[in-house]
Amino acid sequence: MRKIPVFLRKFERGICYFSLACLALLPAAEAFLRVFFHSRVPASPGLIVHLLLALGLLAGMITTGEGDHLSIGLVQYSSNEKLKRIFAAGSGLLSAFTVTIFAWCSVSFIKIYLSPVQMIGFIPDRVFALAMPIGYAVMAFRFARMAPFRGKARILPALAVLLGTVCSLPAIFKFLWGFDIPDLAYSVNEAFFFLAWRLRIPALAILVLAALAGTPLFVVIGATALIFIQGAGGEIDVISNQIYTALTQNSFVAIPLFTLAGFFLSESRAGERLMLCFRSLFGWFPGGMIIAAVCMCAFLTSFTGASGVTILALGGILYLALSENSAYPPKFTIGLLTASGSIGILFPPSLPIILVGATTRTNTIHLFLGGILPGLVLVAGTIIFGIAVSVKTKVPREPFRLKKAGAALKNSLLEMLLPLFLIAGYFSGVLSLVEIGAAAAIYAFAVEALVFRDIRLRDIRRVFAKAVPLIGGILSILALAQALSYYIVDTQGPERFARWIQGAISSKYVFLLILNISLLVIGCLIDIFSAILIVLPLIFPLGTAYGIDPVHLGIIFLINMEAGFLTPPVGMNLFLASYRFRKPFVEVARYVFPFLLIQMAAVFIVTYVPVLSTFLTKFY
Repeated sequence: MRKIPVFLRKFERGICYFSLACLALLPAAEAFLRVFFHSRVPASPGLIVHLLLALGLLAGMITTGEGDHLSIGLVQYSSNEKLKRIFAAGSGLLSAFTVTIFAWCSVSFIKIYLSPVQMIGFIPDRVFALAMPIGYAVMAFRFARMAPFRGKARILPALAVLLGTVCSLPAIFKFLWGFDIPDLAYSVNEAFFFLAWRLRIPALAILVLAALAGTPLFVVIGATALIFIQGAGGEIDVISNQIYTALTQNSFVAIPLFTLAGFFLSESRAGERLMLCFRSLFGWFPGGMIIAAVCMCAFLTSFTGASGVTILALGGILYLALSENSAYPPKFTIGLLTASGSIGILFPPSLPIILVGATTRTNTIHLFLGGILPGLVLVAGTIIFGIAVSVKTKVPREPFRLKKAGAALKNSLLEMLLPLFLIAGYFSGVLSLVEIGAAAAIYAFAVEALVFRDIRLRDIRRVFAKAVPLIGGILSILALAQALSYYIVDTQGPERFARWIQGAISSKYVFLLILNISLLVIGCLIDIFSAILIVLPLIFPLGTAYGIDPVHLGIIFLINMEAGFLTPPVGMNLFLASYRFRKPFVEVARYVFPFLLIQMAAVFIVTYVPVLSTFLTKFY
């Protein structure tokens, strides 16, 4: 009996890894044929976005199985084991219940909305869409199975799934009868609408507590969307429609590709080579190692788009290099690395910038250009503070040796050329954003596995295994955030909110101050990907109303999110650094405080000096 789950697990991962590999190879093949032979891969655009759909659900299944979905989880830092088990049990029940509804909604969606069947190459679109009900059903089963119940209480997860099925009756009725459902079934639908609206306040309060207790954020966001959509009289299978729409967006394809490229870099010795290069180039200068550490963190974060990956991947190497070899105080080192984890979000090919462009329909190249100078302000502020600490503590420097610097530069040249290669390909118009993502993944693989051989061919599976849970977590959130964003936009929330704010605040500068404070709070409570899809549509019309340039507004939003990562009590980087460096949360927050002040100063500079965000856009 034990072999069956193992076989299924291997099969699941094999299909997921194959989908991710094809997602990289297809755009690369498309670009190669177009540039050199003026040809193309048949049906490649449809195949690519539907591979993203399959990958998103398969990766979500794996992320669920490993318990790696993004969450706030304040309770995990409690020393009360009984309390932690209680919250884990409640989180499992809520997740199993909610995801069961997603599974049934997906069944209804495939029958009703994917009719007539469209062919993606030689494969019907319904074949790809089957990943939705299968994926969410497996996730619901895994959430139920992981809930820590004993004895007779083990029946509770099954009851949660059953209750989720009962609450899915409106979708099940549509699956059975289409839009012509019987009068009795219609009455049941109306009852669900009534209950959802009447119970929305206590339900939302429970969801807030569930988020703080560690329930995956995609579950909380999806449950919130369910409450609002059904309470407003909408059909709950709109959720699945929006999931399908989100995970077949061309602009989202770049997300797993850049993430994969980042993991090829982080799982190789690229970090060591870059550290040696920066040390040999800047080690003679006061704070030379600080420059090296900040640049490395910015480099990796710009590819993965996830500051947590940078802290977890480079934290050990950089902590050793700074704290032990260069005699920086451990407190300062932990604060620096925690703060630097998100410092690359404003540099291309940043995933959050891509998402901002897709959400607001702003030129992505302009956003890339707009983020460079504000990003440099943030980097410069961190480095200057590091240099001041270096001088004060009299950190020893090493003499500059041209031969050593040349050799180190030669060894790391291929990694350092990667961002230049990508920027040139994208800004020249030769490659699309998706093709740039594919090129980044393939280039990183070729350099680390074939040239340097840091990653053996049989170890590629290990790289995929580390990248997929993060990909699954991000795509799961984006899919459900799209559903909540749909409700917000459909109810004209942004326009009404904009009119209300304009009536209450007349000054553009007062509005910007309130916006900064609000975004800092939002940044410390929810992840950046959810914020882009849920919060940004609300404030974007306000920017237009107050005459703020769209690029400037996008950069303001992102730099506030960066600072939010470091803001107690829920700043994401604080928790990750606490885990990585094995220090209490409160201590990490104290170590980071000087760097938080620097980032907040950078926030206000970028907010009130718009030319920093708009100057470079004039040249493209």
